[in-house]
Amino acid sequence: MLRWSAALVSAAALMSFAAPAHAGVLDNVQITLGVSGVLPNESADISVIGGDVSISDEYVPTLAIEYFFNDNVSLQLLCCAARHDVRAIGTSVGSGTVDLGQITHFPPTLTLKYHWTDWGNFQPYVGAGVNYTHFFDEELPAGGVATSIDYSDSFGPALQAGFDYRLNEHWALNFDVRHIWINSDVTIYAGPTRIDADADINPWVITTGVAYRF
Repeated sequence: MLRWSAALVSAAALMSFAAPAHAGVLDNVQITLGVSGVLPNESADISVIGGDVSISDEYVPTLAIEYFFNDNVSLQLLCCAARHDVRAIGTSVGSGTVDLGQITHFPPTLTLKYHWTDWGNFQPYVGAGVNYTHFFDEELPAGGVATSIDYSDSFGPALQAGFDYRLNEHWALNFDVRHIWINSDVTIYAGPTRIDADADINPWVITTGVAYRF
């Protein structure tokens, strides 16, 4: 609920700020408020206990801020935060599944986009850029095998494709698909035993939203 409220407040603040500045730089700015499915395409190499990793799909509010250099080229920053359930599966421990609790990640992604504007209201685009992911708020299950866990932050590339369907000069509907490469070195302690994992998260981020161009 807090994440939804923060996204809505941010969008409202940007719209209200734009009113007196319509003739200025904000004419080149578009914001998109949407809902994104963060769908990990995960895998991991895990020391000591072996196995792989399973990370839950999540659906979260997202806010994208975009600056248009001209009608065809823009730079967009996508922000969101998602909290995932994480398990090690197929391990040599007990039944093979180890509950690793929950982790929150904040993955701002900056992309340079090219838009096609020759098809009327339908304006498709492609983009490429870079992602930085910060992991925080690790929460292990009480009484579990793991006693501590740490995730390293990640830099990686990102690709996207999608379209805006313009309803009028200001408003548009948006559909967007991104693939983001996220890798984290994970350090787990089970009592005195250290377990290292090289985890590829590599999510698909699929977004539907409403855009407003000032």
